[in-house]
Amino acid sequence: MKEKEMIFGIRAVIEAIEAGKEIDKIIVKRELQGDLFRELTAALESHDIPVQRVPVERIDRYTRKNHQGVIAFLSAVTYEKIEDIIPFLYEQGKSPFILVLDGLTDVRNFGAIARTCEVAGVDAIVIPARGSVTVNADAVKTSAGALMKIPVCKQNSLTEAIHFLKNSGVKVVAATERAAQSYTEVDYTGPIAIVMGAEDVGVSNDNLRICDELVKIPQFGTIGSLNVSVAAGVLIYESIRQKGLNA
Repeated sequence: MKEKEMIFGIRAVIEAIEAGKEIDKIIVKRELQGDLFRELTAALESHDIPVQRVPVERIDRYTRKNHQGVIAFLSAVTYEKIEDIIPFLYEQGKSPFILVLDGLTDVRNFGAIARTCEVAGVDAIVIPARGSVTVNADAVKTSAGALMKIPVCKQNSLTEAIHFLKNSGVKVVAATERAAQSYTEVDYTGPIAIVMGAEDVGVSNDNLRICDELVKIPQFGTIGSLNVSVAAGVLIYESIRQKGLNA
């Protein structure tokens, strides 16, 4: 990671937080104490920025400069809120087309999904603020620059975001192997949000329970599942096919 993509030193990180910089996460030396650290903690109170306590050796791998036990990683983009995106789309006379990623952690899959979304005309990608991929330099590169063009909404609660989508007239469809119906049996022609989960655990049970429809992609081989970026592409283009947008 390049040093321009991170800020190190307690005072510098505090100033970045107070200046409203887009920060993906902060790593802090596990045993860090003292007045400056307490000042950092106070600055973080009104911001939902993930903080990880790590051994100092991990911090040293990023920089050998005087980091004082603290590094903040900057986001490559300015995140947006789905609560702002949906009203704007309706005001423009558009039918929202949203992709929600529940717990995805592989940055390469994230980049590939974002590339598909941008090509397919998806209006926004929604990710959770914690326990998820973020828009870093590797993700942007893997997406072929798509993450610089498509809005990414970083939400404190994915469950609340799904409720908001439903209350806004958007049908929410989740992909899960436990679904009884095929992905082709659902109507995607109106305002739609497709929810994809992490490859290991899928969409969380809490979120599955509140989605409008659960769908699966039929499998005929012996491998457990499709790669999530491929599966997302299948559902996205089924929506396009139904909407009659395919060339």
